[in-house]
Amino acid sequence: MFDPRLTITTERLVLRPFGLSDVDRIRSVVESGVRFLPPGAPGHLASVSQWLANGVHELQRSGQGIHLAMTDGNGLIVGAISLFKTAWGAGTTEVGYGVHPLHRGRGFATEALRGLVAYVFAETTLRRVDLTANLDNLPSLHVARKAGFTWEGVLRAAVLEDDGPHDLVIFGMLRDDGRTPGETLPRAELRTERLLIRPPAEKDVPDLAATGADPLTQAMTGVPRRYGQAHARAFVATSERMRLRGDGIAWAVEELAGGRFAANVDLRDVDWANRSCEIGYMAAPWARGRGYTTEAVAAIARWLLREQRFQRLKLRAAVSNPASQRVAEKAGFVREGVERNALRGEDLVVFSLIPSDLS
Repeated sequence: MFDPRLTITTERLVLRPFGLSDVDRIRSVVESGVRFLPPGAPGHLASVSQWLANGVHELQRSGQGIHLAMTDGNGLIVGAISLFKTAWGAGTTEVGYGVHPLHRGRGFATEALRGLVAYVFAETTLRRVDLTANLDNLPSLHVARKAGFTWEGVLRAAVLEDDGPHDLVIFGMLRDDGRTPGETLPRAELRTERLLIRPPAEKDVPDLAATGADPLTQAMTGVPRRYGQAHARAFVATSERMRLRGDGIAWAVEELAGGRFAANVDLRDVDWANRSCEIGYMAAPWARGRGYTTEAVAAIARWLLREQRFQRLKLRAAVSNPASQRVAEKAGFVREGVERNALRGEDLVVFSLIPSDLS
């Protein structure tokens, strides 16, 4: 059973049980209609005192978990964090959290999560902490990764909300995992003489769809057939989740002069043990022949090999696509050989770039 007086102090927060002294703050939260309190929190002002006296403590009394208030340096409740579904025999528990909308974006959830997990592994016999988050809730996915949780999988349509079913990401942390975040490439924005290389955005969907549907793109890359805006929108929506999983990163390339979309570039198949990955790209039809793709690929390669300390970057281009091969050569990649029947029966020329190749 968790200590009913449990108090955890982090750099900026104190995590402690809710009490009757919180009545005014909880009344104001309930009256405002904001949602961040634990499940079972009162929906009406008349229930606040009863909840603080008994309801919020029932989880702790049952031995299955505990609800804690997240308070800042001034003692203001800025959020809540809970352990629940605790199975002492199996050594497992689950964590959930919420932050008041006015205090989001300041790292409070990550800080509280790290503090509570550190307590669990230092002061209890529990060996595993579970965490779940909606697949479309990017802020919560960021919190889990920054706190060191491992992305373990996705349960499809696992929760039903007012707007329909949602996929649920399963994260986990074991006692022996340590407290450092899983490896991911940092969210970065790069600039060259002519280009802005930035994360994909919703505004890119029309141009990305037109690029993916272009006959040359369809013939020379592995993008889905009959590529349309639905494919483009899905790619933009999932690109940040790909980065959070540690699988790679994607960029949209736009002209500094005019701001028009010019290309899509992504790093994929990241091998963290050997610090290697593959780069892929597709140029917008209206931007071909201007050297934009080469400029972007070269900038990303330098960023990856120099700043991220990667040891190898692979690039593959169809034998029948000399323009793509020229991009590789002009960006400084070294030709290694040919992969036969590698893409829909097409042979692919394999290029690579390693740190010693950079001038």
